[in-house]
Amino acid sequence: MKNQGKKAYFVSDIHLGAPALKNNKERELAFVSWLNEIKEDASHLFLMGDIFDFWFEYKTVVPRGFTRTLGKIAEIADSGVEVHFFTGNHDVWVFDYLPNELGMILHRDEFKTEILGKKFFLAHGDGLDSTDKGYLFLKKVFTSKTLQWMFARIHPNFSLSLGHRWSKHSRISKGVTGEEFKGTTNEGMFIFAESILRQEKIDYFIFGHRHVMIDSPIGENSRYINLGDWIQYFSFGVFDGNEFKLKQYNYQGPRGH
Repeated sequence: MKNQGKKAYFVSDIHLGAPALKNNKERELAFVSWLNEIKEDASHLFLMGDIFDFWFEYKTVVPRGFTRTLGKIAEIADSGVEVHFFTGNHDVWVFDYLPNELGMILHRDEFKTEILGKKFFLAHGDGLDSTDKGYLFLKKVFTSKTLQWMFARIHPNFSLSLGHRWSKHSRISKGVTGEEFKGTTNEGMFIFAESILRQEKIDYFIFGHRHVMIDSPIGENSRYINLGDWIQYFSFGVFDGNEFKLKQYNYQGPRGH
């Protein structure tokens, strides 16, 4: 970490612009308020996937909306904070616009880094559960360069409408805003983390994707963290160099659908 007294922040699954939710504006205002609060003592900001409920970039066209969020992230990056963006299953089609325009570091795969002597393994988490064959197939389809090229040939008015229509079939549209931790012997991402620990020492595994708040011991001296979401929990993680804490933002606005 660059400066003593600074902190690393972690957040995932904001799902900005989710068509199944009616409080998108309030949730974005809350997220921007949180970003504004953490910018003073942040050295790192890790946006751990599904920040947007749907995103697709053409070469000269980007989705409308999210102006406050994008402006605040750019401001934070411009101030010298290291901002990392992990593509999730909802915003897998982020390409070069956000990194170039906002100054973010883009990650499409798992990322290992060291912060003040502690080793972190970071990923959105989708695709890490080897038992989820259906999703693994879908991820292969959506990361296909051929499919991306074909989708980019469609007029934005139609393609973005298609994307939002697809998003409406997600678990959020079915009222599933939070899930339950399946236990250390059944949770695919936890089992994946255990397999990494057998190969190397990791102090903290940080994931999103599952929409659960979990801070669990794993192995002898490591921790498994799932960051929750900003639909039900308004949660985030923070590491101050000594300990990692999973917290909830004190947002008093509407949280319903």
